[in-house]
Amino acid sequence: MNKSIKLIVNYFLGPLVFVVLLYTLYQQIIQQPDLPLRWAHIQTSWTNHWFWWVFVLMFCNWGMESFKWKLLIGSLEEISFLKAFKAVLAGCSISMLLPNRIGEYGGRVMYLANDNKIKAISLTIVGSIAQLIVTVVMGAAGLYYLITKSNGMATYGSLTWVISTPALLITMVVAIGLLIIYFNATHLLSGLFSFKWIQQHVSRFQSSELLSRKQLLRILFLSFLRYMIFILQYIVLLRVMEVEISLALCFWLLTVFYAIMAILPTVGFTELPVRATAVSILLGAYSNNQLGIQAATFSIWIINLVLPAIIGSFCIIAIKIIKE
Repeated sequence: MNKSIKLIVNYFLGPLVFVVLLYTLYQQIIQQPDLPLRWAHIQTSWTNHWFWWVFVLMFCNWGMESFKWKLLIGSLEEISFLKAFKAVLAGCSISMLLPNRIGEYGGRVMYLANDNKIKAISLTIVGSIAQLIVTVVMGAAGLYYLITKSNGMATYGSLTWVISTPALLITMVVAIGLLIIYFNATHLLSGLFSFKWIQQHVSRFQSSELLSRKQLLRILFLSFLRYMIFILQYIVLLRVMEVEISLALCFWLLTVFYAIMAILPTVGFTELPVRATAVSILLGAYSNNQLGIQAATFSIWIINLVLPAIIGSFCIIAIKIIKE
């Protein structure tokens, strides 16, 4: 690669990501309706020690993801947990600027040797599929609960079509399809590699075949644990913001909410309005405390996405992206 291009990528990409990220986040925040009321409501919650436990869970969340990614690429390259943690946060930073978190691949592989950057993409995708499987399966369970067990008087407005039997069946089919893809990645890749124009790149992508069934199950289990942290954070914040919904119902409502967010096409820094609308409709069917719901949603977005993304942008600044 041309030396001047290397200099630009190594010394200007990080600061550029940081500036663009801060600007877009600032614009996103100041455009929120009732921002002073939400912020005031959040400030009153700071005296509740449970509010600060959500920050602890944020590190558990990204720590779990870092451990999962470290295991995924272990057959490719041994890295420390701290290095994996920095890589995951760097991926979070870039993913905030691209649709549906696709930028996380590019952010993470910056921390790997040049020869392993391309190979690691397929392994990173496997980890993302595992997280998506958990989200969709739990979403299907949540839909089943809301359709069959919850208060039939609840109305979900524009999301009524989501809380329906056809939506449940579609979600189940998607979940089964993802599980088939996840546990048969080797066979699918073998079929893909039968094409001559792909065979020349086989050595770059075949690293995902090194994962055994036991390893795939382990990654799936870690994805489930991370998912439960998401849910726990939201439930804690809703309690802190005095949103009174029974624990079981709140749990299943949030599983449907996360499934919706996984399916909808969004960009990280612009997804707050989508989050706010979806969660307001779902939880608003059982609680009139819309201010508390919105304050909890805003807090989760800041804690789980904005803060890690800002930290991740500093990680990008500190690393030499293109190594000699």
